[in-house]
Amino acid sequence: MVYPREALNRIKWSEEGGLREVTVWYVHRGAPGDLAKVQGTAIRSLGSLFFEMDEASIPYHRVLRIDHRGVTVFERDGRTRDQR
Repeated sequence: MVYPREALNRIKWSEEGGLREVTVWYVHRGAPGDLAKVQGTAIRSLGSLFFEMDEASIPYHRVLRIDHRGVTVFERDGRTRDQR
């Protein structure tokens, strides 16, 4: 199984443009359906336990899906299947 941090690091270091074309879906308590998404351009760093944005740090265990150029490269469960 590929883990979220591993998937994001692979894209960051092996793809031209890095994380620019990534969308990360994650559990966000209080958001509609407890789901939120962030574009890769908002990700400032990939830590060992979480990724950082300007306004928040998101633990990897909350990541549900990662899409890169429209292709899902990581999915924890089916909660985000109907979201695009």
